[in-house]
Amino acid sequence: MKNMNKSNSSFRGVFRFGVLLALPLCSGINVVIAQQTPVAPEVLPGKGLKQYDFFYAGEAKARNMYIIRGGKITWQYIDTTGKGEISDAILMKNGNVLFAHQFGVTLINRNKKVLWYYDAPDGFETHTAQLIGKNHVLIVQNGNPAKVMVINVGTNKIEKEFTLPFISGTHGQIRHARLTPAGTLLIAHMDLGKVCEYDTNGNELLSIDVPGVWSAVSLKSGNILVASNDNFVREYARDGKLIWNCSLADIAGYKLTNPQLAVRLPNGNTLTNNWFNQWSGKLDTNNPPVQAIEITPDKKVVWALRSWQPPVNLGPATTIQLLNDPDDSTENAHFGEFK
Repeated sequence: MKNMNKSNSSFRGVFRFGVLLALPLCSGINVVIAQQTPVAPEVLPGKGLKQYDFFYAGEAKARNMYIIRGGKITWQYIDTTGKGEISDAILMKNGNVLFAHQFGVTLINRNKKVLWYYDAPDGFETHTAQLIGKNHVLIVQNGNPAKVMVINVGTNKIEKEFTLPFISGTHGQIRHARLTPAGTLLIAHMDLGKVCEYDTNGNELLSIDVPGVWSAVSLKSGNILVASNDNFVREYARDGKLIWNCSLADIAGYKLTNPQLAVRLPNGNTLTNNWFNQWSGKLDTNNPPVQAIEITPDKKVVWALRSWQPPVNLGPATTIQLLNDPDDSTENAHFGEFK
């Protein structure tokens, strides 16, 4: 009979990611070591934090927001008293920030002073909001009923409201809505799997089936860019024709699982976040995912953001608003007669 210990001790395995390696011990017992497949390349394309100056916020257990300039944090807001998650945030040119944090909406200035706030009633949630001029805030509120409200920030009076269709419980209804250049409202009905456009009277002007849709924004062409928790980013014409489709699972070298917001950059590329769900697992700091990617029309990754460690631990990503983007749609938003 052959000496199995001798045979095994002569084995030399080569290990690469996702492969098992057997190492001999003096006792003749083999130890099998497994290593995780990396979720992103070790060296990422682009200039990291220095690629762009940007405003950043994310759905996380902590309610933090940051402004990054030159690769460093130049402003931060750390909310230690509230509850919920920041699903939507917009930085205005005057330094004010409007953010929706699940159980309310708050407007602060650059010095973090609260200028206005709205608390959602018990059983309701607010995941998205947008400023209209200096006097109004548009809020989409989940619940029974789900509804759109236009509130005067000076008087706190609701000056316009209409109900929305829904089929799920409060939390799963809607995450994102945006006003269009035409003064209408695009709503991503996550529970319905539809993007719908509404006028100020709540009339439905458009409906496109998009499974798991998390967000929808109007492009300068009139087309609609969407991100879905079914792990894709797509561009649709207004008649529902699919113009561009990017399945994030097909991007080689990256594990991308949760796009929420997508924006079309002036260079024609698309920027989307890759949300990490802190409620479903613990971050592996030795193998962390990227928080955002910029992809070309032919789906090449030209920039990826990964910053999970001090001094710039950004946490999970939802909102990434570039500061050098010339698009003034958030500054000049209007909704019908509200400007």
